[in-house]
Amino acid sequence: MKLFDLFDNTVTLPVENCEISTVTDDSRKIEENCIFVCIKGSSFDGHEFAAKALEDGAALVITERDLGLERQVVVSDTRQYYGLLCAKWFSNPEKKLKLIGVTGTNGKTTITGIIKHILTENGCKVGLIGTIQNEIGDEIIPAKNTTPLTFEFFSLLAKMVEANCTHAVMEVSSFGLQQKRIGPASFGIGVFTNLTPDHLDYHNDMEDYYNAKKQLFQICDVAICNIDDAYGERLYNEISCNKYTFSNRKKADFYADAIRTNATGSSFWFCTGEKSYFVNLHMPGLFNISNATAAMGACLKLGLPIERIIEAASNYKGTKGRCEIIPTNKDFSVICDYAHTPDALENILSSIKSFTENRLVCLFGCGGNRDKTKRPLMGKAAAKYADLLIITSDNPRNEEPEAIINDIIEGVGECEYVKITDRKEAIYYALENAQSGDVIVLAGKGHEDYQVLANGEKIHFDEREIVAEGLSRL
Repeated sequence: MKLFDLFDNTVTLPVENCEISTVTDDSRKIEENCIFVCIKGSSFDGHEFAAKALEDGAALVITERDLGLERQVVVSDTRQYYGLLCAKWFSNPEKKLKLIGVTGTNGKTTITGIIKHILTENGCKVGLIGTIQNEIGDEIIPAKNTTPLTFEFFSLLAKMVEANCTHAVMEVSSFGLQQKRIGPASFGIGVFTNLTPDHLDYHNDMEDYYNAKKQLFQICDVAICNIDDAYGERLYNEISCNKYTFSNRKKADFYADAIRTNATGSSFWFCTGEKSYFVNLHMPGLFNISNATAAMGACLKLGLPIERIIEAASNYKGTKGRCEIIPTNKDFSVICDYAHTPDALENILSSIKSFTENRLVCLFGCGGNRDKTKRPLMGKAAAKYADLLIITSDNPRNEEPEAIINDIIEGVGECEYVKITDRKEAIYYALENAQSGDVIVLAGKGHEDYQVLANGEKIHFDEREIVAEGLSRL
């Protein structure tokens, strides 16, 4: 692409028009005739590499301050400008897709999965961007971040356009919004799930976290807000776009009524206006009914017929690592879930408690090098509903697993617990000591098939495989 094609006539360029090889904000990816955008991050400042980038062949550097370089363009916000450049580099694919964004602390992966399934069942070709993986129709692409970095994001959208996708549904993280990774993209539909303490090692406080999420609803045409959540209700009252509500507890634009749930699924009446439609959902838990209600409401606002939405939602088989039932062929059940915040843990345990015949056993840990304040809160949340806690390791990273576990135990109170640092051994213990009618919840890892140890070392760790191994030892 030619240099002048990437800039409008309001920008004075200090170089002749030339062929540009790529655009990047990564100093390790400098190449001949690239454009290097200097972005100041939390641990490094791209401006420090600007002169070296030009020496290494960059055609131009984009900066936020005058560095006294010959081939520089100074702008007020390099993050924002990088998004504009990436979008233009890929011929603005965000304008050629109907974008649906889902944000909040919990529920994003399940809601995006249900929306994609409903759209696909109704003849649409759909791209998905999320925590577990990225998808272009049936093609699976590994995901590094919930919301990809800017260049990767627009590259994915361009591939979706090339593959004739009509819609893209994505999880939109607070990191992605705060760091302007989505550039000039805007959304047809934005869904807000809930907000509970998470990522407070990155955000200053809950208000900062909320305001990061709120940015999505300043760039969407239609908002769908969970009014069972205090922040969702607040958001609904603060935004000015077309907006709708969903709920499990009260009348809303979309709400669930006559709810039934058990170990293998749920049923409810999806209500909108004066009409109700029966839904048989292959996912247990009140929170999944809330997720399904949000997804169906979003699809209604996308113009799909309600009967086809209900039919598609009723045959959705669930999302990997989200209240996923792991087969045991025993008289006890094992459920794997990504719950890694106090609220998520409380939600899944409270739902499962209602249909547990004997003991509810919860096995969980907390991640290292992450918000320490939530560890005792995780212990407290689990202790509220579980009959037995098995406290173990998660992704310890550069922290001592024992120290993380001790932080969790501070919140456990009088609940019975066992401390087993090795997570594999902890799972074996849970299976070997299971009683008839027990439900064992493996919380925190969900879809992950790895464990992160010191210095970023990743080892293979798939709880489905470990459960199978443990059962074979019985």
